[in-house]
Amino acid sequence: MTTTRRRALTITLVTVAALCAGCKAGPVEARPTGTPPATVAPSPAASTAPAPGSTATTDPAPSASATPTATPSPTAVPTSAAPTAPPAPTPTAAPPVAAPTGLGRIVVDYQLGGAYALPAGVGGVVRDSTSEPAPGAYSICYVNGFQTQPDERTTWLREHPDLVLRDAEGRVVADPGWPDEVLLDTSTDDKRARIAAVIGVSLQRCADAGFDAVELDNLDSYTRSGGLLTADDALATAARYVAVAHGLGLAVGQKNAADLTRRGHDEVGFDFAVAEECHRWDECAAYTDVYGDQVIDVEYADDLRGTFAEVCADPQTPFSTVLRDHDLTSPASRAYVFEACPRG
Repeated sequence: MTTTRRRALTITLVTVAALCAGCKAGPVEARPTGTPPATVAPSPAASTAPAPGSTATTDPAPSASATPTATPSPTAVPTSAAPTAPPAPTPTAAPPVAAPTGLGRIVVDYQLGGAYALPAGVGGVVRDSTSEPAPGAYSICYVNGFQTQPDERTTWLREHPDLVLRDAEGRVVADPGWPDEVLLDTSTDDKRARIAAVIGVSLQRCADAGFDAVELDNLDSYTRSGGLLTADDALATAARYVAVAHGLGLAVGQKNAADLTRRGHDEVGFDFAVAEECHRWDECAAYTDVYGDQVIDVEYADDLRGTFAEVCADPQTPFSTVLRDHDLTSPASRAYVFEACPRG
């Protein structure tokens, strides 16, 4: 599914009848409509230069009492005699307006392995886009924005084969840590637009289900592309998602990529952040310095730096910090782990 982003412009020329005999209408030159410059800004709603002739001006009609002697009007100088350069494109469009969040002073559970009743003291939750939001809780919808979900890999390869990243030999590029997920090819604006149209279906599903926000996973997948993708590619793609999500009334969270927090907030328009193991890797300040208290941290029980009590005591740890098992299982599993930092 593609979206048409250009509107045809029509200029109607109104011919004023000559008031005096012998006046000869000059030829009217149609202004050429040049091809608009390629979209380079990360925002999907790139600003459009004013269309030539969109504000047409006409010379005032001659007075009925005018003398027979015609005097050339000083305003009749052809516009082509004074060429004007088109406005320079805005290099970086303003980020979409931030959407309000219900974060800040609530603890958020991370339930990607399956939905279950919220633990005591939890006020928010992250669930997959195929799940339902939690009644009465701030609910965040998980969407894999830069890689295929394992159960969608075949669909992408069959229906959108050119939107899947491939190496020089034509082999698909998979995430080494999650080999069932292949990277999406965000290397060109055309591909970014088409990918956003596909992912937009998931964003719409989140909004229709009643979620409050969306988390876009794998912003950092370009680091696993073998140099085929860049941070700029990722941010430009994210900007398209953010514009769509904000239009649906959803706040949008940056997932990981601590080195991109400032650009993610200022250029893309992310409203909050979801950080995995920011304490483990000493990155929490990179998120809180930019997003303040709008940060969710998930630490994993099998990879802690110190004890969880020490994690919670660290002043740089976000307000919403939880401990989970690595597979994010439900309470029915023996591997299930959930604990939240105590907050007064």
